[in-house]
Amino acid sequence: MAVEARKQISVRGIAGLGDVAEIKKSFNRHLHFTLVKDRNVATPRDYYFALAHTVRDLLVGRWIRTQQYYYEKDPKRIHYLSLEFYMGRTLQNTMINLGLQNACDEAIYQLGLDLEELEEIEEDAGLGNGGLGRLAACFLDSMASLGLAAYGYGIRYEFGIFNQKITKGWQVEEADDWLRYGNPWEKARPEYMLPVHFYGRVAHTPEGPKWVETQVVLAMPYDTPVPGYKNNTVNTMRLWSAKAPNDFNLQEFNVGDYIQAVLDRNLAENISRVLYPNDNFFEGKELRLKQEYFVVAATLQDIIRRFKSSKFGCRDPVRTSFETFHEKVAIQLNDTHPALAIPELMRILVDIERLDWEKAWEITTKTCAYTNHTVLPEALERWPVHMFEKLLPRHLQIIYEINQRHLDRVAAMYPGDNDRLCRMSLIEEGDPKRINMAHLCVVGSHAVNGVARIHSDIVKTTVFKDFCDIEPEKFQNKTNGITPRRWLLLCNPGLADIIAEKIGEDFLTDLFQLKKLLDFVNDEMFIRDVAKVKQENKLKFAAYLESEYKVKINPESIFDIQVKRIHEYKRQLLNCLHVITLYNRIRKEPNKKFVPRTVMIGGKAAPGYHMAKMIIKLFTSVGEVVNHDPVVGDQLKVIFLENYRVSLAQKVIPAADLSEQISTAGTEASGTGNMKFMLNGALTIGTMDGANVEMAEEAGEENLFIFGMRVEDVEAMDKKGYNAREYYERLPELKQVMDQISTGFFSPKEPELFKDVVNMLMNHDRFKVFADYEAYISCQKKVNELYRNPKEWTKKVIRNIAASGKFSSDRTIAEYAREIWGVEPSDVKIPPPNEPRE
Repeated sequence: MAVEARKQISVRGIAGLGDVAEIKKSFNRHLHFTLVKDRNVATPRDYYFALAHTVRDLLVGRWIRTQQYYYEKDPKRIHYLSLEFYMGRTLQNTMINLGLQNACDEAIYQLGLDLEELEEIEEDAGLGNGGLGRLAACFLDSMASLGLAAYGYGIRYEFGIFNQKITKGWQVEEADDWLRYGNPWEKARPEYMLPVHFYGRVAHTPEGPKWVETQVVLAMPYDTPVPGYKNNTVNTMRLWSAKAPNDFNLQEFNVGDYIQAVLDRNLAENISRVLYPNDNFFEGKELRLKQEYFVVAATLQDIIRRFKSSKFGCRDPVRTSFETFHEKVAIQLNDTHPALAIPELMRILVDIERLDWEKAWEITTKTCAYTNHTVLPEALERWPVHMFEKLLPRHLQIIYEINQRHLDRVAAMYPGDNDRLCRMSLIEEGDPKRINMAHLCVVGSHAVNGVARIHSDIVKTTVFKDFCDIEPEKFQNKTNGITPRRWLLLCNPGLADIIAEKIGEDFLTDLFQLKKLLDFVNDEMFIRDVAKVKQENKLKFAAYLESEYKVKINPESIFDIQVKRIHEYKRQLLNCLHVITLYNRIRKEPNKKFVPRTVMIGGKAAPGYHMAKMIIKLFTSVGEVVNHDPVVGDQLKVIFLENYRVSLAQKVIPAADLSEQISTAGTEASGTGNMKFMLNGALTIGTMDGANVEMAEEAGEENLFIFGMRVEDVEAMDKKGYNAREYYERLPELKQVMDQISTGFFSPKEPELFKDVVNMLMNHDRFKVFADYEAYISCQKKVNELYRNPKEWTKKVIRNIAASGKFSSDRTIAEYAREIWGVEPSDVKIPPPNEPRE
């Protein structure tokens, strides 16, 4: 990093000399006393750990003080339950939120080290699949930055989302051993270890039903501090790890197989071993159901312990009545994965705390709220009843009781309407019978929200229409958002600096202030500065690509990027058809001057998802042909970005010119990648789906490249029937592309390789790729035309950045707080540890 850049006063904080000296001192102490005491030579990883511990030391005082503050003030506490938290790296984010980035940078520089190199050593905490888990991470950041007393609860997976290797064009999965070198950001809390029960049976006693003869697994909490932005608030993410109790299976000892009994402890500990790598797809495995109950059971015990004691460090119950439970506790269910919180809270209140059913149900519904993340039928969780019967027999009884009372109520409102009872039941008849977890969530929550306006409307008019007819007031919209700290300040400091020069730095906590940039849309200097930052980001990313992929990139080309999970509904195939079409045009007119493009796709395919893996293979095969064709030269390059993850997103998004958001209208609930690209100065080519609709509304549709069918067009096509062959025969360019794929032009050694892809597109494509092909190709032509005029392109970029204020997760969380949780965000700054408390 250049010295000039270091001397700039930027939005990452000013390097005070005292801070720099303190950081160096602390760094050296950690290096010598905690890390390399047995060795003479420090490794780069030692340096990373020394810095991480130095920064963590500055967090801990604020963390303790925040928790003390909550115990004294006793505010309503928010508990965000999620099976996924896709956190990425922590070091740089922590330095930024504590206002220490520049001081650390200077200190590390004076020690003869490079901060960026140390940051690259940190493993991503990849405890999520994609959008859902990353949203949870952004929400934690916003809850802390808004001063809410909030806790994230999830599982400490020993192995997160797999590392993706591309071998001969195919995805190969490798285990993500992210804890191999230890995790400096977590604190084990064995004193709060809790038992979780499985299996057993229900005994009917004079005092009521009792769940007995269960198998116990212990839940060990690991706490990670979550700092707000420069407000000294540090909240907690508590992740549970499964441990076998000491007597686990040691009855076996009596028959002499002590060794096997000890080895069987793994069965219990497997619960937190690995994250299921499916995104938007339900896999009904018993281990997954165990994970879902494990996190819920441990979390609810923790919440109730804290509710009862509510004094700092106090273990003795202070509250004995549950009357005020919902006034002090909010539980947000991130999708249906933690749905068991509803029957589990009922079990605790009825079986253990001895409340009557009606009172317990009132408390439960007022406490819980549910966020729906998808309308795709294959994503909805529907657990077989027989699995529940074996694993959670008492919960099955409770769900049957909830269902009976719910259906009695519906029957009273709609006498004789049996069809409606079937549609609305929590239990789906069939072989096997199944429990519909989404219905359980809707019935057991006081608020149900979708994650973009169009998605929330679809939820109300289709998926949960019957429920909405009965209780329309339950249903809300909360359009997703992203944290501007990680997704602007951290990943794109150059852009953050030029924005701060124009409008000050308050936009980092009030993103709506970006609207002020509209005053500078025609300011020649600002246009030049924005273009210059983008070009610098592209050069930096091009150098990264060259070192990683040995491909020479033309930095003047359009960086056309689609990064997200690989899924048919996200239509990476439509992108692929465009690439081949461009390739054919260049070959047809080799002397014509085309606008150069570098098309990049990145994302992981679920290991068992055959079509997604074929899509990766097709794209890499097209890249092989295109990148080695001398006729094409540097006019078109095709790159598959291997192992897409949070830390790679932070490099690629600031360098993008064009953001591909091309799902079939009505399938993407919201998307948040679309927002990251918008905030970082990429223009969007997209359908009217998810949050794209609101992005077009905020920026003006003329400032995005919108194409293709709308939701109503898709519905109309479903009614009349979609015929792919019609498009294939009518559009010569499409026909040529499909013929090339099916005759092995891109797989000469295996002409039949892509027959499944061709067959799907021609005969059973649920997502209607061909129906949008023509509109997409002509919209891409508009992209090229605008790119030829850099000044006009940059003006649109500025308009997009100025319009991205709505898409801050701070705005989203403020809406959840006021409209679902009944709390008010606070800008109170807790005094830092070195200042006395009042």
